[in-house]
Amino acid sequence: MTAIQTRTLQQRALRLCVAALHTRDDLIERSADDRGEGVISMALAILIVAFLGVAAWLAFKGILDDSANDVKTQVDQIGG
Repeated sequence: MTAIQTRTLQQRALRLCVAALHTRDDLIERSADDRGEGVISMALAILIVAFLGVAAWLAFKGILDDSANDVKTQVDQIGG
């Protein structure tokens, strides 16, 4: 191997090391930035499900109240 080939090989190895370190730093930085992402997403999901639960309860309560009124009206008409 000539001196030029050795120097070129060393330059390539150095570039590869720098690229690997840069990529590692990017991954560490990115993972540090995304730490709260799951917690925030879970909180939003819980809020959405809670609002859906309240809406379902109100709809269910309304249906039961209407049914109770209809039953009471029918019983009163029959002569209970």
